[in-house]
Amino acid sequence: MTENVGQPAQVSVGAKVRNLLIVLVAVALSVALFLGLKTQGNTVSLATLDEQSTPLEVALSNGKPTLMEFYANWCSSCQAMAPDIAQLEKDYDKSVNFVMLNVDNTKWLPEILKYRVDGIPHFVFMGKDGNAIAQTVGKQPRTIMSSNLDALIAESPLPYAQSNRGQVSKFSAPAAPNSDDPRLHSGQSRSAG
Repeated sequence: MTENVGQPAQVSVGAKVRNLLIVLVAVALSVALFLGLKTQGNTVSLATLDEQSTPLEVALSNGKPTLMEFYANWCSSCQAMAPDIAQLEKDYDKSVNFVMLNVDNTKWLPEILKYRVDGIPHFVFMGKDGNAIAQTVGKQPRTIMSSNLDALIAESPLPYAQSNRGQVSKFSAPAAPNSDDPRLHSGQSRSAG
């Protein structure tokens, strides 16, 4: 018996096909993993939107129109809209203030009561003077929000104002503290009469 030393071994056609399939599957899995990780990194959280939002007192005084959103982290409709709100913020950041107010923060109770928030997401469109022009409640398509923002910037009537057609998470504002409550330490009690 003689061996062919230094000569490559003959590879069968079946082995070549198998190796090609292994390479193709590996490439496909690599691409899928890359795209999966890339889209996973694009998720937008409500907390991030809140951190990046314009403070309310600035929005009310800087001469730009404002979109104010009342939301909660537990609100599935709010979470579903977060990517659209993030995109709108990128598209309109030079001309519109975006304000996020978490309804679970009692700091915003005066605003919750003022705008009669009873479902979230609750959007208030405000003119350059800081006065409310229109409100929408519930999950809204980005195209509708964009149309409203375009009209807000142009100081035109909003085409989709007072829309309550979207999905809503019910919310009840906590009761305002009783002014006769001795724990207020005011030293005076106020009574109606």
